[in-house]
This record gives sequence, C-alpha cells and structure tokens, in this order.
Amino acid sequence: MTSLAVLCSRVRFEEKQIFAALERRRVPYSQVDTRRLIAEVSGKTRADAPEPAVALNREISLSRGLYASLLMEARGVPTVNRADVITVCGDKLRTSLALERAGLPTPRTTVALTPESGADAAERLGFPVVIKPLAGSWGRLAAVAPDRATAETVLEHRAALPSPQQHIAYLQEFVGKPGRDIRVLVAGDEVIGATYRYGDGWRTNAALGGRSEPCPVTAELAGLARAAARAVGGGVLGVDLIEGPDGLLVLEVNHTVEFQAFQLAHDHAIDVADAIIDHALAAGRVREAS
Repeated sequence: MTSLAVLCSRVRFEEKQIFAALERRRVPYSQVDTRRLIAEVSGKTRADAPEPAVALNREISLSRGLYASLLMEARGVPTVNRADVITVCGDKLRTSLALERAGLPTPRTTVALTPESGADAAERLGFPVVIKPLAGSWGRLAAVAPDRATAETVLEHRAALPSPQQHIAYLQEFVGKPGRDIRVLVAGDEVIGATYRYGDGWRTNAALGGRSEPCPVTAELAGLARAAARAVGGGVLGVDLIEGPDGLLVLEVNHTVEFQAFQLAHDHAIDVADAIIDHALAAGRVREAS
C-alpha cells in the first residue's frame, strides 16, 4: 500500500528533495500527476486502487492544487495542505482578512472592486502604494505606484486583462523595509527556519533573482510566523515578514512553498524535505518502516 501520495505535475528541486527523503526513510509513496488525476465525486474507492494514507500537495497550479486537495479530502484522505488553506493563501484578500481577524500586524491594505475606483483608493491610502494581483506568486504583476497618474496607468492595464479577478484593485502601503524581507518556513507548529531575502529592486523574490541569507529565528519572529500560519489554517507554509519602522509585519502566506534558495542559504544544514515529510506523516498518522 502506498503510504503517501505526492501530488504534483512538475518535479522541481523541492520535489526531488522530497522523493529522495522518502526513499531514504523507506516510506512507500507514489507521484500523482494532477494533470492525469481522475476521481469520482461519489468517493467510492476501487479495489484495484486503494487510497493513500495521506496526500502531500505540491501542485504548482493554484486551481489544480485546490481541486486535487478537495477531491482527496472528499475520499477521506488527510491532505497537506488542505483545500481550505489553499483557498485562503491563494487569494491575497482572503489572507489579509484572516490575518486581520487574528489581530496580526500587517501593512495597511485597501481594496476597490473596480479599476476605476482603484486610483481613488490609492490616493486615500497615500502614495507610494503597491498594487498587487489577488492571485499570483513570484512577484508577478505587482507594481509600485508613486503617484495617481502611475496608479491609473497600472489599473488601466489591469482592466484590459481578461480575468475579472484582475479587475479588483488590491492596494498596500509601501513599507520602507531595509532592502530585504524575511521568509519563514513553518510545518504545523514547527518553525523550520528563516532567511533574509535581498533584491536589487523593491521585490526580493528568489524567482526574480533575489539572494537569500540565513536569518536568526528570534522568539518574536517564531511567534509571529506560527500565529500567521494558524490564522490561515496551518500546514506547510512560507510566511513572508517585513521589517517596518514599528516592528515586524506579516506580508503574506504561501501554501506551496519553494525552498531551494532557503536550503542553499543554510548550506543544507536544515533539511526542509524531512520536516515536510514529518508533518505529512503525522497528519496521516503513518508510521515509517523500521
């Protein structure tokens, strides 16, 4: 019987590390390509296709990842991360609302439901402002608007995009961070570690060429990262923090976290794949082979 199913359509550095750790620990597993996943809504299990004890969702596509978790959970398979967590983390407004309900410090955020009202919202928030898409990663389609004219130009471009979701104006204050932000990896209540992420511009994403360096895990940092992870529902998460003038702020929470830059920054001293597997096995109450 397969103990663990890894849901993914692309095998990146992270998935290779997870597969290697599973093989080293002799945990029976299978890779399930979500592009070929077929599941009956009835939830009935075929005798020739027993369900895994737990599913680890590493799907890069937000839509496929969400529905893959939904289908697994409907069949009684514990899934990391759960569909409700993906729903919150995959939408910046839902994330902001969850963090606000938990009383956590975040940048001031304003939302307008049309591009036309977005410039007024930006002016009310105060320039410069950061305009972000509700869904997306790696800093794509995010822009800093120093004035109303720039905000109108960015929002006019968004209005021309075919997705109605892109027409929602999600705006945040521009926080004068010290040229870096902080990525904290969390698995359940365990803080795996943290890195500073530096960039040449205002964005520090590793996918955009940002560099990572080890960041000390203080009690304040660990407590805030755990609280942010709990606020969105928990699981294996990447919590992004920024250093504001009055202390740490939670920027966002990522549900399918990449960790290649993290491991390189720590010179492989921290095994992220092992921590992820530990959490997944605990969620499925799976015992490793002796």
